[in-house]
This record gives sequence, structure tokens and C-alpha cells, in this order.
Amino acid sequence: MTLLQVDGLSKAYGTRRALAQILTATPNRVVRAVSDVSLTVAKGEVLGLIGESGCGKSTLGRAILRLHEPTAGRVTFDGTDVTALSAPELKAMRRRMQIIFQDPYASLNPRRTVAEIVGLPLVLHGIAKGEEARQITARVLERVGLRANQLDRYPHQFSGGQRQRIGIARALVSNPEFIVCDEPVSALDVSIQAQIIALLLELKQELGLTYLFISHDISVIGYLADRVAVMYLGEIVETGPVTRILENPRHPYTQSLLSAVPEVGPRRARARVRLQGDLPSPLNPPPGCKFHTRCPLAISACRTLSPQQRDVGPGHVAACHRLEENLTLMEATP
Repeated sequence: MTLLQVDGLSKAYGTRRALAQILTATPNRVVRAVSDVSLTVAKGEVLGLIGESGCGKSTLGRAILRLHEPTAGRVTFDGTDVTALSAPELKAMRRRMQIIFQDPYASLNPRRTVAEIVGLPLVLHGIAKGEEARQITARVLERVGLRANQLDRYPHQFSGGQRQRIGIARALVSNPEFIVCDEPVSALDVSIQAQIIALLLELKQELGLTYLFISHDISVIGYLADRVAVMYLGEIVETGPVTRILENPRHPYTQSLLSAVPEVGPRRARARVRLQGDLPSPLNPPPGCKFHTRCPLAISACRTLSPQQRDVGPGHVAACHRLEENLTLMEATP
């Protein structure tokens, strides 16, 4: 059953013009952070969203929740068009759709206690208040691995991993069904990352949660996700089951990401794909395939025609002009 469906979602920012003028602004004054993205997330599924820093992953996650208003497109959650909701209707919907932010330091108000931070959604949504809210907050805090006697402490009295647990508790307290996990472990030490990932998996199983898990670490995605969507310069270039993406990536950009993962053990190290140049500016994206400026396999069509998503296996699609040739960049690169 599809819980979340995103159709043609775009998000643009005007650098010198008002938001209402974005669609008519000149190209060099518009940052097109997300461009015509379509995807689905099934109930109980973890969809991993991966790509380089600056490719638009976090913007997409926030646009889905309407923390950033989409410029175009539609988001449907459990049959409801989220992009068409009024402010009161959106407030009610946010009980069911939550987010865990990346930075456990900046995402918590330093002037509020843990009880106030975690319990605020209960008050805002009219779920509970006073002592009842405090009791619910204490139970949720204990479920994420903290103690009830820490309710009256402030964020600066906790470690980074503990702060992220507070952020998880805040997302859980309204009993949501869908959570955007916006790189929730990237700011943490490796050992703490493992604890938080294990906690998120436990909560998913126990509460029947659905995640959009955003990360730049494909190893984390490979461990957590059921399916993977690969993003480059605001566009989804490949989507498929996690095992197919890891074992048989078809888009050259996905192949380059996988080649950067260190190999541990006696297996032969895979060929390292070294892309030339930096990620193009979203202020002035290249025509045709946006990856062609860095792709060693690019042909003339890549420079002028934008590739369409095509099936390359069960549930596996990719956008590349050279899919029929089944080229493997990792084998072609010394």
C-alpha cells in the first residue's frame, strides 16, 4: 500500500526576487533546488535518499512536509493532497508526518527544558497538557534510551547522541506514521551512529513507522533501506530495491558513489571512479543530462537531451541515454 506519493515536485528559490516572482525570474537568478521529482513510499517501508551534499536531498524532504513550500508538483499522503491543505488542515496532518533534523545541537532550543521541547507537540495538537503531557513525555523519553529524571535538564547538559535521542522523542511524541530522517546520524561519532540506527530500526518495527531516510553515506542506506533513490543536482537519476542498486547500479553517477565506499576484507577492491570537476551550480545547471559535465561515458545526446526514467529491472528505473549498452563505469575506469 502506497502511503506517500510525490508527483513532479519542484522547489526553486529566487536570489533577488520575491518568491511570487520565481517562475518568471531569469534563469541565473533562480536556484532550482529540486526539479520535477516523483517517487512513492509504501507503508512500513524505508526509502533511502542519497546523493552528494548540495544535491537537494534535505530540501526535498522538507518540501514533502511543506516546511518549505513547493514551487510546483503535488504530495499525496494516505490519499490526501498535502499541497492543497489549508493552514489548520496542515497542522492536523503534521501529527502524522514528522521530521528528525540533522544537527542535534541547532535543532533544540537551548532555552527550553527537555520536557518543554518534547512535550510541545502534545500541547500544540491538543493531545495532552500539564501533568498528563509530562507523563507521556517521560514515557517517550525512556523509549528512546533516556531517563525520566532528565526531563528538567537543558540541551547543553547532554551529549550529541543524547540530543539526537531528544530529537527522535520529539518526532515520536505525537504518534506519527511517517518520518523524514534528515541525515540524523551524520553529525555523530561512528559508535553513536550505530546506536541511533539500531534505535530507529527498533522503533520502525515496534510502531510500524515509515521512513524517508536521507543520507550521503551509502553504507548506512544499504543497512537501513528497503529501496534507494539516488539524487543528483535536484533530480532523481535512479531508483530501485537496495540490493539491486548496490549489486547492479545502472546510472554512472550511482556507480561513482558506490566506487567511493571503502572495501574491508580480502575481497578485490572495486575500481575507483574519479569524477572530474565539481557539482554544477543549481543557479546555472547544464542542459541535457545534468551529469554529462562529469560523466566519462557522456555522448552528444547527453549534452542536449534530458534522459527519461526507464525500467532496467523489477522495480528498478534509471535515467541515462546509454542504458541499453549496459556500460559499467567501475570496470571502464582504471
